[in-house]
Amino acid sequence: MCRHLAYVGPPIVLASLLTDADHSLVRQAQAAKHQKSGTENPDGYGVGWWKTSTAPEGAPAGALHRYRTATSIWADIELPALAQREQATALLAAVRLASPGLPVKASGNAPFTDGTWLFSLNGLVDAWHDGVGAELRALVTPQRAEIIEGRSDSEVCFGLTLDRLDAGATPGEALRAVVSEIVARTTGRLNFLLTDGRTIAATAWGNSLFSRVGGVAGDGEAIVASEPLDDDPTWIRLPDRSLIVVDDGVVTCSPITPTHPVGAISHARSGSTRQPAGRDPVEEIPTR
Repeated sequence: MCRHLAYVGPPIVLASLLTDADHSLVRQAQAAKHQKSGTENPDGYGVGWWKTSTAPEGAPAGALHRYRTATSIWADIELPALAQREQATALLAAVRLASPGLPVKASGNAPFTDGTWLFSLNGLVDAWHDGVGAELRALVTPQRAEIIEGRSDSEVCFGLTLDRLDAGATPGEALRAVVSEIVARTTGRLNFLLTDGRTIAATAWGNSLFSRVGGVAGDGEAIVASEPLDDDPTWIRLPDRSLIVVDDGVVTCSPITPTHPVGAISHARSGSTRQPAGRDPVEEIPTR
């Protein structure tokens, strides 16, 4: 059913969250403690991060990078060197247990990206292959629907989220609206995770979600994750059916009460001049 996490704060090496923590993402992939469907996530993983130094190819500091593979995170021979080499001020990473009927391909793995946004779904939309998927996909704006790569529920949920962001919604408003669209039609486990490298927004809907502000990296650090990475007592479990937003070290948590969906624009603030983000200004780190 997947595990994911997002971080914003002072520069850290990717390894501190992906491989080195007591209950790092590698360990969560093999022995999840709070996962409701299975205990392993063998169907690949991905990580997107904002670099703190110039890449070998000359990308500027702060550029957004992404690495995805269908190889299990614990079996990927590229990960140890990558995770120790790369530093980031923000990241989103996820390990995958593919939903039934969906192919195991790197392109189906989070994080999905558009413009400055990274997105992940920990869960699934029920009845996806029984008409609900087609119905939700039809709600995505045509120009965005045309460039959705695969057939996964995650990508369509991201498309719906981006439409609302483009219409002026805040990250929290966008995720809340997408949950409403889905639960008006079906059930599911809808733990969304969204970041632009400064703000983290996430939903707890059917799966576990925890947050920690401060900690190893000190002031300014914030982590939102499916499971705690260690035994630090400052981890807080978020209540089910809630929305959490972390912005500049301030955490707000509020209940999600679905409303009747009446279209993307109605969930956004009017008068916005924000333009669509465009496609993937990220440097892809190739697998070998």
